[in-house]
Amino acid sequence: MEQYEPDRLSPAQVAAMRRSFRNGRAALTRRNLLRASAGGALVAGGLGALTGCGIPAAGKTAGGVSADDHSAKEKTVNFSNWTEYMDVDESEKHHPTLDAFTERTGIKVKYTEDINDNVEFFGKIKPQLAAGQDTGRDIIVLTDWLAGRLIRLGWVQKLDPSNLPHAFANLSDQFRSPDWDPGRAYSYPWQGISTVIAYNKKALDGVEVKSVSDMLDNPKLKGRVGFLSEMRDSIGMTLLDMGKDPAKFTDDDYDAAIARLQKAVDKGQIRRFSGNDYTADLTSGDFAACIAWAGDVVQLKADSPDIDFIIPDSGYITSSDNMLIPNKARHKTNAERLMDYYYEPEPAAELAAYINYVCPVEGVKPYLAKLDKDAADNPLIIPDAAMAAKSHAFRLLSQKEETAYEEKFAKLTGA
Repeated sequence: MEQYEPDRLSPAQVAAMRRSFRNGRAALTRRNLLRASAGGALVAGGLGALTGCGIPAAGKTAGGVSADDHSAKEKTVNFSNWTEYMDVDESEKHHPTLDAFTERTGIKVKYTEDINDNVEFFGKIKPQLAAGQDTGRDIIVLTDWLAGRLIRLGWVQKLDPSNLPHAFANLSDQFRSPDWDPGRAYSYPWQGISTVIAYNKKALDGVEVKSVSDMLDNPKLKGRVGFLSEMRDSIGMTLLDMGKDPAKFTDDDYDAAIARLQKAVDKGQIRRFSGNDYTADLTSGDFAACIAWAGDVVQLKADSPDIDFIIPDSGYITSSDNMLIPNKARHKTNAERLMDYYYEPEPAAELAAYINYVCPVEGVKPYLAKLDKDAADNPLIIPDAAMAAKSHAFRLLSQKEETAYEEKFAKLTGA
C-alpha cells in the first residue's frame, strides 16, 4: 500500500490562505459575512492544523475506504455543512427540507454547521482520515480544490449510483464532469458559486462596462476598479477576457494574465484587490465596477437599485461546494439517500429560494417559481442556457503550479 505524507504548503500558499481567512471567500458564510473576529481565530487554528507535523502517514487507496454500513439498523445520517447554508423556518430552529426527508424516510439527520472555511475544517478532520478512522460524519461539504485533494488522497468513498438516481439524472451539465472528479464518481455539488462583473450604475455615470478589458483599459474608471484577492477568480476572469480557457491554460498564459493585471496596477486603474469587503466599496461607489461573487450580488441588488451585474461575452468562472462521504462513514447508504433527495426538484427549489446560490439541479425553475418568481427568473440562481454555456471552471493545479502561481499572484497584489 502506498504511503502518503500530507502536502506541505509553500510560503506563498500560506499567504494565500491567510488572505482567504481575513477577507476572501473563506471568510463568508453562505448568506451573511462572518464576524471579523472569526478570521484571526481561523488563521491560528486552521493554518496550524494544515501545516503542522506529527500526523502519521496514511495509506492511500484509489477508491476510498468503506466501513461496515450500519444504515439499515441505524436510521441516522451525520451531515456537516457551512454556516447559513440550509433553509430554516421562521423560528430558526428547524430546517423544513431536512424535516421532510426524515418524515418520508424515517432517517434522522444530525445537521451540524461546523464548516467555517475549507482549510480549518481540513485541519479538523485530517488526523482521523490520515489514521484511517471514522470522522463521525457521513456527509461533508467542501469547495472544489479541497474536494479534489481528498479524492486524490483516497480519503472519500466512491458513490453507489443505484442510490443516486435523481442526482445522476438531474445534475446540470455545467457541473457534471469537473477535472478533479470526472463523471462525479465521488461527489455531487451542493451549490454553485459564480464569479461575475458587478457594477454601481450611479458610480459609472454612463460609462459602459461589458468586459474585463473595459474595467482595465477605460481611463474614466481609473482608481475605481476592484479585483478579488482569490487567485482563481481574478486570474480566471482575466484569462477568459484574453481568449484563453481556464481549464487548459499554460504557464505562459498565466504569466500573460499576471502581466495584464500588473499593467493596470502600475497605472492606478485597479483600486485594490479585496475579499468579501468589496461589497462595501461597491455599494458606496468607491468601486464603479469589480469582480464579484454572484451570491453577494443577489443580496446587494435586493438592497440597492444601483447595483447590477453583467456576464462578459468571454464567459465567467464557476466553482462549487460539494457533498462527499468520508472514509469509514457508518451510514453511507443513508448519506447517499440524503444527497439524492436534494436533487429532487421540490426540495432543491426550497433550498434555492432560501440561500440564493447557483442551484445545480436541472429542471428546478418551475418549482422555484411557485415559491419565489424573482429567484426563478434570476440567472445568478437558475442559469439559463446562454449563461450556462458561458460557464468555465479553473483547472486543477499541481502542487508545483499552485506554489508558483500563488507566489506570482502575491507579488501582484502586494500580499
